[in-house]
Amino acid sequence: MYLKTQGLVLRETVYRDADKLLTVLTRDYGKMTVKARGVRRAGSRLKAPCQLLAYSTFTVFVYRGMSTVNEAQTVELFPELRQDLERLSLATYFAQVAEVLSQEDVPTPELLSLTLNGLYALSRLGKPQALVKSAFEFRAACQAGYTPELSGCRDCGQADALGFVLQDGCLVCSQHAGPAAQPLTPGALAAMRHIASCPLGQLFAFRLSPASQAVLSQVTERYLLTQLERNFSTLDFYHSLFSGGKSHES
Repeated sequence: MYLKTQGLVLRETVYRDADKLLTVLTRDYGKMTVKARGVRRAGSRLKAPCQLLAYSTFTVFVYRGMSTVNEAQTVELFPELRQDLERLSLATYFAQVAEVLSQEDVPTPELLSLTLNGLYALSRLGKPQALVKSAFEFRAACQAGYTPELSGCRDCGQADALGFVLQDGCLVCSQHAGPAAQPLTPGALAAMRHIASCPLGQLFAFRLSPASQAVLSQVTERYLLTQLERNFSTLDFYHSLFSGGKSHES
């Protein structure tokens, strides 16, 4: 049986002498593990469309539970990411998050679109890395079913409550904030509301002061890790690129 679909290569693993096993987030079939035969040989026609972070059109042959790439054509390679270690490391973090949030045989086109938009923003929009990272993390959490309650304090309804409880995904005002509440700025709260509810095409259409961006960066990263109850090796590597292990804000 042959399947044809577009997909983003989230992970690649060396397999045997010249092959690779690819984890691909496809538009029509969810996450797929496919074998790319001979892709590591010089001159392979599959080399470009089957590399990490390539968005390609794949024709896959499925036989006895094994999926093998029969043909592949590149749609987008995001070359700008491959020329900058910081952006490349952040892009691979986005890919690892997408891999964790996707499932075999369960199409999640909205997750694929979010990941592609994140890669495009890193490549060509000229937005600060920290802003793109925060928007991707928070929207990914929302898409995964962890949309927080941001209308007001969970106890009194105060709309401008500036405390956020990571575990519960809710706002609290100063009167009802406990030690677990993360402090927000008005700008960070406005950005969180925008990210959670805006059309995907407007996801990165906001600006923040350096102080509010620093707060947002801390909250969105911690919220995603808290809700998923895990860390990401790609995120650890991204942090290792900067002194003190802190996120890059440029």
